[in-house]
Amino acid sequence: MTTLERTGDSRVADTERAILDAALAEVTEHGIRRTSAAEIARRSGLSRQTLYRYWPDAQALFAAPVTRELMAVIPTTEVPERDLDAFVEALVTTADGIRGLAIVDRLRDTDPELFARYVLERLGASQRGILAILTARITAAQRLGYVRRGDPAQLAAMVLLVTQSAVQSAPLVREWLDGESWRRELGLCLRGYLASATSAETR
Repeated sequence: MTTLERTGDSRVADTERAILDAALAEVTEHGIRRTSAAEIARRSGLSRQTLYRYWPDAQALFAAPVTRELMAVIPTTEVPERDLDAFVEALVTTADGIRGLAIVDRLRDTDPELFARYVLERLGASQRGILAILTARITAAQRLGYVRRGDPAQLAAMVLLVTQSAVQSAPLVREWLDGESWRRELGLCLRGYLASATSAETR
C-alpha cells in the first residue's frame, strides 16, 4: 500500500468516526425521534451529502453508532476462561456493559419501540457472530470439564436469550434489583444453567 493510499484510508476512517461520534451524541442527548441528519452533519462539521456517502438513509445512520457501541463491549475471543466462575463473570460483565451504555438507557427508557428496533435488532444482526463465539467458548469449556454436557450451540443460544432478556427488562425490576444485585442474580442464573456436576460439587 502506498503512502497516498494509507492517507486516503486514514481520512475515510476519521470521517466515519466523526460522523458516528456526532450521531451517538445527538441520539443520546435528544433521542432518535428528535435527531436529524442535519443536526448530525452540523455537529460533525460535515455536509449531509457526506453523511449519505457512508450510510444510505437516516435509519442506517442512526443504527450505526448503536452497533459500534454494542460491539465495543462484546468479546470477540473464542478462548475460554480458566474456570466456571471466570466464565460466568465474563458473561455478566458483558451484559452489564450493554445495560450501562448511555444510548441503551436513552432508547429503552424513553422509547421501548425504538429500543427494540435499534438495540435488539442490532444485537440480532450480530447474533450469528455472537453465537459462534459463545458456542466455541462453551465447547472449549466443556472439554475443560466445567460446563455441563449438551449441544454447545443450544447452550449458547439460551445464554444469549437469558442475558438479552435481563438487559431489556432491567428497568422493570430496578426497585428490587440494583446494579450489584442484578449482576449477582444474573450470575447465579447462568452458573446454575451451565455448571457441570464437577463444577457444582466445588461450590
